[in-house]
Amino acid sequence: MIEPMFLKPYFQEKMWGGTRLKSEFGYQIPSDHTGECWAISAHPHGCAVVENGAFAGMKLDQVWQEHREVFGDAQGKVFPLLTKILDAHKNLSVQVHPDDAYAAKHEHELGKTECWYIIAADPDAKLIYGHTAKTRQELAEMIKQQQWDKLLRYVPVKAGDFFYVPSGTIHALGAGIMALETQQSSDTTYRVYDFDRVDPSTHQKRQLHLQQSIAVTNVPHVDPQLQQKKYRVGDAQVTQFAATDFFAVYRWDLTAGGTANFVRKTAPYTLVSVLNGSGQLQVADKKYPLKKGQHLILPFAVKSWQLSGQLEIIASEPGKKA
Repeated sequence: MIEPMFLKPYFQEKMWGGTRLKSEFGYQIPSDHTGECWAISAHPHGCAVVENGAFAGMKLDQVWQEHREVFGDAQGKVFPLLTKILDAHKNLSVQVHPDDAYAAKHEHELGKTECWYIIAADPDAKLIYGHTAKTRQELAEMIKQQQWDKLLRYVPVKAGDFFYVPSGTIHALGAGIMALETQQSSDTTYRVYDFDRVDPSTHQKRQLHLQQSIAVTNVPHVDPQLQQKKYRVGDAQVTQFAATDFFAVYRWDLTAGGTANFVRKTAPYTLVSVLNGSGQLQVADKKYPLKKGQHLILPFAVKSWQLSGQLEIIASEPGKKA
């Protein structure tokens, strides 16, 4: 399959969602509280659909199960990665995700290590990242006493920031933030605190998962140390934000009139999300127009490609544990 695989996203309505997925990207969203665009997803809770080529009309999970050669005969029961765009019109719940071992035992799916690239943020926007407890007993007691101002760490954010969120990290996007999330393909979330909100669809407070949260949270919290790398590919500025066991994440910036020839060296496939601009992708002798809001996979057979135009792209590749 020497061609890119363009995907139609799946949208998730959330009580904290808004309309920016429509106003910023032109997506046809289901309501004015749409929180998530599952852009590159083979997860059963929201699967993307292939829009072009030999597999047009097929869901990505079916392609993964029936045509593993597209992904370099990669191993694993499930497609390992999930790319989302999130519109946090209101605060998300304070939450934590399990690692692979805990999730396999208790949830029968992958754990959830993730990361955020901040697309846009209101001037005073903040997110929650980590906590102050020194021991698990102290964590449990502070949660029991609801000492949220003392427990939670708040971090101001701006467009272009990047955050790596390993499993076991207490976290939450704050109101006014739009982010692209690259994560393991998991939908397991343990809520620690939800601001005592009532879900308008059920007229009940959403369920918390305090026992699981205390069990899986990393204590004490330690900020991960990632070495960002910057280099050029032709006219493109490349920023490598992370290269972990789960995924590698890059930003490709191409200014107007520029051209860049990329060669994949080791990963079996590449996930691509166009966040801004427009341009052209050339694979072999065929050219494909690119525009803001498109998402695609460059499969195993595509070893090299050319980009041209004015583009801001977030790309990712599976890590060795994926």
